[in-house]
Amino acid sequence: MLKLFTLIVAAVIASPALANDTMAEVKTGGLIFAQSDDVSMAEEDLFISASEVRVDYIFENSSDKDVESLVAFPMPDITGLVDNNSAISDYDSDNFLHFSTVQDGRPITAKLQQRVVSLGIDVTEEFAKLGIPVLPYSQKTTEALAKLPETVRKDWIARGLVYPMAAGDAAGVDLVPLWTLRSTYWWRTTFPAKKKVSVEHRYKPAVGGTVAISFLEGGEPKGERFDEYSRKYCLDGDFVRVAQQRAREAEAGGANYTESWISYVLSTGANWAGPIKRFQLTIDKGKPGSLISFCGSNVQKIGPTTFRMTSEDFDPTKDFDILILNPPETAQ
Repeated sequence: MLKLFTLIVAAVIASPALANDTMAEVKTGGLIFAQSDDVSMAEEDLFISASEVRVDYIFENSSDKDVESLVAFPMPDITGLVDNNSAISDYDSDNFLHFSTVQDGRPITAKLQQRVVSLGIDVTEEFAKLGIPVLPYSQKTTEALAKLPETVRKDWIARGLVYPMAAGDAAGVDLVPLWTLRSTYWWRTTFPAKKKVSVEHRYKPAVGGTVAISFLEGGEPKGERFDEYSRKYCLDGDFVRVAQQRAREAEAGGANYTESWISYVLSTGANWAGPIKRFQLTIDKGKPGSLISFCGSNVQKIGPTTFRMTSEDFDPTKDFDILILNPPETAQ
């Protein structure tokens, strides 16, 4: 008889942005599942850059029975806001992170489940009945909301599904979505007895950031934001001194360096039974002139823009955050 457990990929929205020139990053993560004594993670090879996240796993079923699995990739929630500040760029696609997965070299066609929630209430069937697209920031959704019957419009405003905002180019109001979309890609797979299975998935991260160096106060490393960055990104003295110099150059009339934030839910790997036998993390900062800071141990620079850390019997205990300071286009 097949044993059944569930795999899940964690992905959650990060904290709100600080200002209009700031975009909030979206946290994404790797495979997790209900604990099993039979299937372990033999290897995880994780690559993170501002343009792509690649995760390659080797799973091993040590038992003498096949293990059937339901695998899922929950996309990060998209919540409608009056002032949208999320870094997601492709709001018209259900697969807004461009997620794809392969098992043992064969592409997996995943099913998509989407649910619409408002104030904790599932209203998916109501949207389907009215033919309203579920993506909050899609152009098709905006057009459909404009055609809502007046009775439905008033009801949805009263229930907090939408917010009436004065139209910018004509009399009347636009309806701004306030609901949350929860999307999950899922598929079934089997881990054969006494065999290893490779699983790969790829997606485009939603990178947050701001248009200037924001963690200095009056050009000095102090204040609550600096303290937060120091904890989150493990800023060291050399990184801070170079950041100060770049900030002074901008004050003197030069172009600003910009911040990029990438977050990854690394701690989800701890849900596997036992540690990850072999873990490798590679980070690409993008441009040779960029500055990068993150918390890690035994990190080696392996190329002009790439860094790597490896570990045996790795037991992740917290999430992973990366800060990149990007040079102006003229100083790359």
